[in-house]
Formats: sequence, structure tokens, C-alpha cells
Amino acid sequence: MKKARAIAKADDQTTYMNWALRILCVLTAIALVMQTTGAFAKAAPESFSGLAKKLLPTVVNISTTQNVEGRAVPEMPQLPPGSPFEDFFKEFFERNNPQPRNRRATSLGSGFIIDNKGHIVTNNHVIQDADEIHVILHDDTRLKATLIGRDPKTDLAVLKVEEEIKLPQTEFGDSDEMEVGDWVIAIGNPFGLGGTVTAGIISARGRDINSGPYDDYLQTDASINRGNSGGPTFNMDGEVIGINTAIFSPTGGSVGIGFAIPSNVAAPVIRQLIKNGEVRRGWLGVHIQSVTDEIAESLGLKETTGAMIASVVPDGPAASADFKPGDVILEFGGVEVPEMRRLPKIVADIEPGETVDAIVWRDGERVTVAVEVGHLKEEPTQVAAAPVKEKSTSREQEIEQLGLKVVGIDGDMRQKFKLEADAKGVVVTDVDADGPAAEKGLQPGDRIIQVSQEDVAEPADVKRKVDQAKAQGRKSVLLRVQSERGLRFVAIRIDKG
Repeated sequence: MKKARAIAKADDQTTYMNWALRILCVLTAIALVMQTTGAFAKAAPESFSGLAKKLLPTVVNISTTQNVEGRAVPEMPQLPPGSPFEDFFKEFFERNNPQPRNRRATSLGSGFIIDNKGHIVTNNHVIQDADEIHVILHDDTRLKATLIGRDPKTDLAVLKVEEEIKLPQTEFGDSDEMEVGDWVIAIGNPFGLGGTVTAGIISARGRDINSGPYDDYLQTDASINRGNSGGPTFNMDGEVIGINTAIFSPTGGSVGIGFAIPSNVAAPVIRQLIKNGEVRRGWLGVHIQSVTDEIAESLGLKETTGAMIASVVPDGPAASADFKPGDVILEFGGVEVPEMRRLPKIVADIEPGETVDAIVWRDGERVTVAVEVGHLKEEPTQVAAAPVKEKSTSREQEIEQLGLKVVGIDGDMRQKFKLEADAKGVVVTDVDADGPAAEKGLQPGDRIIQVSQEDVAEPADVKRKVDQAKAQGRKSVLLRVQSERGLRFVAIRIDKG
């Protein structure tokens, strides 16, 4: 019996051990999967000293000087001949108002070396209007730099030093791989103090601070102050993933919110500046607007995505490729367009003259449109539309579902609302303050050009299209409206009351 109990006990222990090993294996597998997928946070580094020692020599101080004209001084007042105050005023003005002189204004910033040819990247605002630019290396060597090219729209500039000395250099990393919470270090020249290292994390991505048309900043809490502009932000592999360019600061000092141009935005610009001395951006020739939930529903889009074409620039690339107002651009050149503000950057990154495919949502289906990308100029011209014949007069009609009244365009309407000779559509004459149209900001004098992406010329056209949308079970109807704010699409919910 004792032997039987011992055997049973041993069997129990073996069973427990087997189950323990199985549980351990399962937990180990789960841990590996979570670590691979990033479910576990990366441990904070014990020290940044190794990275700092390696990277500090690659970062430079930028010193610029600019000749500034001295301010004009007031002239001595004209006094009557023989005035007893003449000598007094003459002595006073000569002593306190010397002749105006030109002065040399200086400013400081940061930059970093990107190759062994002496190319250095910084911000455009650091070197803008400078007459002389000097680069100060980590060992205090002072070198004269020349401007290779600059791009105000992304606030980037490339300099070059000609001295034949061996320069340490940085490498660009993939900013798209950076996630909120990842560690970064910033190196720069705050307040002219020289090489200074600060550390923090990526606190947000895709920030738009209204500084330019291609805003897509990384936000970091690594301390950035005046003088850090143009300096790099590094990942933990020592790669440049951002160029520090702006801070949010009510006081002028660091409050823990800084903005860096992502390396994936900066790198193509830098390559073009080195190659061409300027940036040549692609141009599509459309005016776009955001796709709202209501617009998506009215068009039959399953997701609120893409950029909607509000109007097409005549004689532009989009006009030649037969893009249409109301098209929603979902992809351009093989790149998805998740939201309206991403399209300008996607188009700008394409070489002018290149032909690409765009996928648009049109009439309830995906349509592929090929387009030859044009060259973006500072102010692309737009050709006025050709005049159209005067339309017949029609009576005012109420569209109850939308909460407004419309009338056809005639001479009286043109005069009352100061419409152009080629004005199209119907004119809004009255808006119910509590109706759906008022909620979307429609006002008397606005013109409805299209309903459900079809042109309307008479009030009856509007009524017919709204009734059709309601019969089809649509919750909203899409209007194309011309107002003082420009040409835009507006999705208005159909009043069920």
C-alpha cells in the first residue's frame, strides 16, 4: 500500500510538472507575440550618453549676419534767423542724433551634416535674408557656408561648406515608424549655448499648426528652445527622424511642446534642393474639401475618406484628365488619401510631367483616371468660364425637406444679388432659421449649382432631385453651392418632419 501511495504521489507530481511546463510555454509564447507586436512598452534607456557622444559632432551651430539700415533721425526744426535757441538745438541734435549707420544683425540656429560633401540641413527661417552664413562645428571650428537652396513652404534649407576636412555625418531614419511614446533625443544650439542634448518622447503625430500647406509635424516633449531651430531629432538608433522647427510657447521658453518636420517629408525636399537648387512640386489643378459623414452617406461611400473635388481649374492637369467636381479622390499615384489635407502633399511629392493613376469615387463606383501631373507654381492662373445664355424666369419655390426657398436666375436676380453674367444654378431667396439648410450655413444669395452631382437650372430641378434622394432612402442630399466663401459641396440631411 505504501508503495502504491508513493507511485500515485509521484504520478501527481509528474502531472503537476507537465501542466506547469505547459503553462510556462504558453505564457512565453504570449510574451513573445506581445513583444513582437509592440504590446510591451520599451524600457527607458539607462543613459543617453553613448548616443550623445556619437551624435554631438554631427550637429552644428549656424551663425548668420545681415546688414540692416539704420533708422532715420528727425531733422532739426527750422528756426527764425538769429533765434537765440539756434545754438541750443544744434548742439542737442548733434549730440543725441548722430548720422544713421548701417548695423550688422546676427542670429543663431542649428543644423546637421548629412554627407561627406559638406552639405548641411537647417531651417529656412534660420538663414532667411542672411548676407553671411557661418557654420560652427562641435570642436569650435568656424567655416563659411554657401546657400545651396531653400524651400519656404517646408521651412527647409541646405548649406554647403567647401573646406576639405573630414566631417562626421548623420543618416535619415524612417519617421513613419515612429509611434507616440517612442523615445527621442534633440541636439541643438538653444540660446547660443552650443551643443545641448535633451530627451523626451514623441507625444503626437500628424500635427497641423497652420504654418504651411504641407504641415505634418511630429510633436515631441524633448526640450526645444530658441536656437534649436534646424537641429535634428534622433531615434534610439541614432537616425534623424525629424528637423526641429517650431515650439508652442506663450512665454517664449520651452513648455514641453515642440514640432519637428518628419524625415520622410524632409528627405525628398533636401534631395531636390541639392540637385536643382529648388523644389519642383507636382500640381493637379483642383480645389478640394473634406468628406464629412453626411457627404459620404449621400455618395454611397462606406467610409469617410478621401478628398472631394469642389472645382477643377480650367486648363489644368485635372481638367485635361477629365476629373469632375464631386469626384472623391481615394488614391493618387498608388498612395491612399485618408483625408483631404493629405492630398496636396501626395501630389506635391510627384515629379512634374509624370503620369500616374488616380482612383476616384464617381456615381457609386471606383473609377481609375490617368493624369499627367503638372508643375506647381506659386499662383496658378485660372481662366474664367465662358458666358452662357440668359435663363428663363421661373417662380420662387419652397423645398420643404431642406428648409429653404429658391428661384431661377433672371435679370432681377442678377441685379439684386450682384451675380455675374455667367452665373449658373438657382438662387436661394429664403432660409428657415430652424431648418437643415440653416444648420449648414446656407444664406439668401447663395446659388445651388448641382443637386446629387447633377446640374440644376430651375427650382423644379432641385425639388425633383431631393424627392428622388428621399425615395431612394437617402438620409441626406448633396448640394454644390456657390457663396461668398467660394464653391463647395454641402450635404444636407433631408428633413423627416
